[in-house]
Amino acid sequence: MATAIPSPPKARKARLPDLWSIGAVLIALLVLMPLIAVVYIAFFPTENIWGHLLATTLPRYLRNSIGLMVLVGLGSAIIGTSTAWLVVMKRFPGRRWLQWLLLMPMALPAYISAYALVDFLEYAGPVQTLLRATFGWETSRDYWFPEIRSIWFAAMVLTLSLYPYVYLLARAAFREQSASMIEVSRALGCGPWRSFFRVALPMARPAIAAGLAIVMMEALNDFGTVEYFAVQTLTTGIFTTWLQGYNAGGAAQIATLILTFVLVLAVFEKYARKRRRFHNLSAKVTPIEPERLHGTGALLATLACLLPFIAGFLLPVGVISAKAFGHLDEWAEPKLWLAAKNTILLGAGAATLTVFGALFMVYGVRNSKRALPRLLMPVTAIGYAAPGAVLAIGILIPFGAFDNALADFVEHWFGVDIGLLLTGSAAAVMFAYAVRFFAIPQGAIDSALGRVTPSMDMAARSLGRNSWQTLWAVHVPLIRGSVVVAALLVFVDSVKELPATLILRPFNFDTLATQVYGQASLENLEKAAPSALLVTLAGLLPVILLAKAGNRQFRR
Repeated sequence: MATAIPSPPKARKARLPDLWSIGAVLIALLVLMPLIAVVYIAFFPTENIWGHLLATTLPRYLRNSIGLMVLVGLGSAIIGTSTAWLVVMKRFPGRRWLQWLLLMPMALPAYISAYALVDFLEYAGPVQTLLRATFGWETSRDYWFPEIRSIWFAAMVLTLSLYPYVYLLARAAFREQSASMIEVSRALGCGPWRSFFRVALPMARPAIAAGLAIVMMEALNDFGTVEYFAVQTLTTGIFTTWLQGYNAGGAAQIATLILTFVLVLAVFEKYARKRRRFHNLSAKVTPIEPERLHGTGALLATLACLLPFIAGFLLPVGVISAKAFGHLDEWAEPKLWLAAKNTILLGAGAATLTVFGALFMVYGVRNSKRALPRLLMPVTAIGYAAPGAVLAIGILIPFGAFDNALADFVEHWFGVDIGLLLTGSAAAVMFAYAVRFFAIPQGAIDSALGRVTPSMDMAARSLGRNSWQTLWAVHVPLIRGSVVVAALLVFVDSVKELPATLILRPFNFDTLATQVYGQASLENLEKAAPSALLVTLAGLLPVILLAKAGNRQFRR
């Protein structure tokens, strides 16, 4: 009987990576490159001063940074949670407007608030001038006034600028709760305060913790405010070590320490969001009906929500506006409009880069069969949490090395001095913005594309469209709204970015943010006011978008 001889197994053909996978990985590596460079420079510095830093300035930087994060986090948690509870659970005069006005401090960069409040409260400002005129005091020795240039006032300014992050998430969490749970707690003998602390607050705690992590990261990242208040933190230490001590390795080591804090806070925020799971036993959630307050209670609730808006937005904007419109000749200054032009070009360029890069990456991951692009895509969001000063180190040193090598090569072979193409132009600043804010369009586009059913791709393919044609003809029209909003948010954040711009900008190149910083550092708020007002007006855009989105979602 003949035995069949099995045919040898066919050799498995190696599948080469497709263009989408390669492109997605390259974009992810470009976004992560500055952070990788910072860590590498920190571990392999040309001159290791870590021991010197530990023995001298680093403990002070750490103490001030941790103290500032704790103070700002505590203040933001109290203001954000209490005001969110009031606008959701109570009815009082002005509630309808105050629930949106409480978001307004997000439009104002903290360093602009710092300049305005110091001008308002300093010795020559209107508050102390009025006190001296009222009580007949002649010098500062005749009365006591708190020290303005201190960590306490820096924490106050940052709290008034950052509490809306906690407020926004806490308000959403309180609104998602069912009225039946509060009613059950009241039926079991809990009063209003015990219901809040025993039921509502524990359920909203993950959202509050997530907002708190963002607030603490922003406080750690801040440079303009703490530098103006003479508070030495890890971020100011980067500038001091690099620009005054001329030691990039030491600055990178401080930056790596900041990245460690950021990673811890990011993990804390992710953990808090993961725990945000509650189960309703009923099929329909009963919406909360706010309790109407009367008399003193209504007045106190209005004041509690009004004061953060006044101190965090109305007062600083009032001071800036008075300076800006009290010296109209400053609006005719050519440097102002040159800085505005530079700001618009950089912001528009960064928005374009990030949107197209995020669109390619997200769609590439959607089409890719490889695991590496899917693993790298979430990691690219860490750039948003990294301070601008940290990114500047990771960009300037590799870009500088590339520029010098390219210039030497061209001059050697062609006899032409091309100069520094990247670090000698605004390209490095634009790249820093793109890395810093890449997470915004990446998250928006990923969410929007996730709502597009895969059957749309299959239908387009069945009609003879390839993946590129499917993207532009099918997906982009469907997600256009999310793309436009993401581009606008990147533009606005780029307008407000200060530390990376200060380090990476070319010589004699200003944006609105750096012009505000430069003039305010010289105690010349009149010249800084027009630029500060333009930055604030740009910052109003995302607040308006948030207000509109929240109004649609929570309309009663």
